[in-house]
Amino acid sequence: MPVAKGSTIDPDRTRAAILDAATPVLYERGLDGIGVAELCARLGISKETLYRHFGTKDGLVRAVLEARSDRVTRSLAEAVAAAGPEPADQLAAVFAVFQQTYDEPRFRGCAMLNAAAQHHVEPVRALTARHLDRYLDTLTGIAERAGAADPRLLGRQLLMLVEGATVVATHHGPADAGDHALRAALTLLAAAS
Repeated sequence: MPVAKGSTIDPDRTRAAILDAATPVLYERGLDGIGVAELCARLGISKETLYRHFGTKDGLVRAVLEARSDRVTRSLAEAVAAAGPEPADQLAAVFAVFQQTYDEPRFRGCAMLNAAAQHHVEPVRALTARHLDRYLDTLTGIAERAGAADPRLLGRQLLMLVEGATVVATHHGPADAGDHALRAALTLLAAAS
C-alpha cells in the first residue's frame, strides 16, 4: 500500500485496505496455502507493515475471519429485516442470501468452515464456532417468531440445512442448492409451529 508523496499515513485505512486485499487471497488459496512473503507480495505490502498492523499472519487471519463473519451476519440480519414479519419469508430471505453466495463464480465453500478445517487451531475453531452461533441465533429467532415448540432445536435443524446446502453447493455445484434446502426448511418450520 504505497503512500503518495506528501500524503499522510492513516493506520486505520491501511489496516482496512490490507483486510480487503487479503480476504480474497486467503479464501482462494487457503489459510496455510500461502506463505507470509508471497502474501505480502500479493498485497503489495512489506512484512513489517503486516506485522505492525496484525502482529503475525495468524493475527491477519483472525482479523479476516472476524470481518467476514461480521459482514455475513450483517447481510443475513438485513435480509431477514427486509423480508417482513412472516417467518417463512424471513427464512426464504436467508436461503436467498446463501444461494447468491453459492452462485458467485469464485465460491469455494464456507470460508469459516474451510478455515477451521485447514487451520486446525483453537483460535480459528473458536471464531468458527462463534460464527455458527450467530447463524444459529438468527435461525432460532425465526423459529421463535414462527411459534415453534422448541425454537432452539428447530434453529439447529435449520443450521444443518444451511451448512448442508453449502457443502452440496461446494462439491456438487451451486444449482438450486439453497432452493432445495429452503423447501426442506419450510417443511420443518410448518411442522414445528
